[in-house]
Amino acid sequence: MSDKPFVRVSDVMTPDVKTIGRIATVAEAIELIRSAKVSSLVVERNDESDEFGMLTIRDIAREVVSTDRAAERTGVYEIMTKPVLTLPAEMNIKYAVRLLTRYNLSRALVVDHERNPVGIVTLRDMVLGYQES
Repeated sequence: MSDKPFVRVSDVMTPDVKTIGRIATVAEAIELIRSAKVSSLVVERNDESDEFGMLTIRDIAREVVSTDRAAERTGVYEIMTKPVLTLPAEMNIKYAVRLLTRYNLSRALVVDHERNPVGIVTLRDMVLGYQES
């Protein structure tokens, strides 16, 4: 049994969530990714019964760049991942890591108890946070 302290997802997440509307173009998304210096964007929900989406550099590379699609004529909703895996901010990172690795994901959206986005967490964040604890 490990003597390491309990590390929560909220302890290691990046709290600044960058969002984009689902009707935005991929060209607009690329510009936001560039200016915000991030590698993913959370795609906003239509309403409270909807789920969040996520658009990553990998999605853009796979669905737009490699297929030579026009970014200015491709909608974010066409290539985003939805629904996106969400994790509660208070979750122990060992369980969060299990979820991400089970589904071969590198990041997840962190939400509060009302399902509002509060951060993004990556496997890298959690592994480094675990090591530092």
